[in-house]
Amino acid sequence: MVARLVVAAPSSGSGKTTVATGLMAAFAAAGLAVSPHKVGPDYIDPGYHALATGRPGRNLDAFMCGPGLVAPLFAHGARGCDVAVVEGVMGLYDGASGQGELASTAHVAKLLRAPVVLVVDASSQSRSVAALVHGFASWDPGVRMGGVILNKVGSQRHEELLRDALGSSGVPVLGALRRAPQVQAPSRHLGLVPVAERGAAALESVAASAEQVRRGCDMEALLALARSAPELPGAAWDPHEAVASATGTASAGLTSAGAAPPAPGAAPVVALAGGAAFTFSYAEHAELLTAAGADVVPFDPLHDEELPPGTRGLVIGGGFPEMYAPELSANEPLRKAVADLAASGRPVAAECAGLLYLARDLDGKPMCGVLDARARMSERLTLGYREAVAVSDSVLAPAGTRMRGHEFHRTVVEPGAGAVPAWGMHTPERRVEGFVARGVHASYLHTHWAAEPGVAHRFVTRCAA
Repeated sequence: MVARLVVAAPSSGSGKTTVATGLMAAFAAAGLAVSPHKVGPDYIDPGYHALATGRPGRNLDAFMCGPGLVAPLFAHGARGCDVAVVEGVMGLYDGASGQGELASTAHVAKLLRAPVVLVVDASSQSRSVAALVHGFASWDPGVRMGGVILNKVGSQRHEELLRDALGSSGVPVLGALRRAPQVQAPSRHLGLVPVAERGAAALESVAASAEQVRRGCDMEALLALARSAPELPGAAWDPHEAVASATGTASAGLTSAGAAPPAPGAAPVVALAGGAAFTFSYAEHAELLTAAGADVVPFDPLHDEELPPGTRGLVIGGGFPEMYAPELSANEPLRKAVADLAASGRPVAAECAGLLYLARDLDGKPMCGVLDARARMSERLTLGYREAVAVSDSVLAPAGTRMRGHEFHRTVVEPGAGAVPAWGMHTPERRVEGFVARGVHASYLHTHWAAEPGVAHRFVTRCAA
């Protein structure tokens, strides 16, 4: 049993990330092994969580992975830890649009049987805070409201008024935090600036958050609340079992293609893009690729002029190539290596930022030229969950495969789809999107491979062919 709690808020901007990250770091500084988690598809907050705990930040998404995988994925990430902190998304009860509680923080809290701590921005209220907290605590009897943390409190007198108002609410006050500009992380067009781009400043921000939480919160009460969570039934998710189950193979048996799995030392090298320009990746993707028999080797397209030795496949996730277009363009040796790998027919999987990197150019700066398409920044934000079906066979999935994902970008690729598109979207306009050509699968759609482990197996099998 892993002690656990969920950090939620009435709305975005209340201070969830600051409090959750600070709480993780404060628990870790106290000598506890802390497991960090984030509700929803967000890639950026988990980077701060990883900095605070020294463990991979992991997402819990009931839309993309399905409600049945939330607890197993949580148990997988939290294995061996003393306490887990789960940062919520948006407001406590905000989920997938038009689908009730699905994928909301409240939904995930119920699936984890975890108590909720509500972070309230108290900067512009006093007695009204009691009505707000009462409403959130009583809205859904299935959600256990374990306490409230008052954020952006103006003064000692302000704190006294707030505590007095909440005295009869039945929800204990577990902390009160003053306004502290030094704990705020800078933002831009897609949210917070990722940890990989901030270096020492990110460390200082996390340390300041930890100190603020340690001083302003009842740490013993918060840990006791986390330890009050009951045991979770069921087994933890395991990438090897997931791949074996998806392909109908025993752990030491044959692959679905009828070939023996790669022998130790003969694992195909799969290059995984990283660094400041490509920070968006779910930890489970690398774990599934490894479980499927690959040797996953990270590299940084901003600095490495060659792909890792022996590369047989390439995975380029999301990130911010638009912020580094001149530097990426200047690395001509790597752009040529990527183009040559794609021309050879080797498997290449690219999501969002990876799609931009494979285009002819990005904001006028030459990219890899694998796709006959051009990319540019846009004023319009594209954001939301998607239901998609694979239009054609590819290195990731056979035609007809249904997957859920999300889009999150402020760029445009023209054309938006190739002669053979990657996905058909279940939208009113039934649009097609992305590119499939030889071994390349490139698309804006972010997916979570834990929902379809056969994707990793298919990709690695093609790499080994």
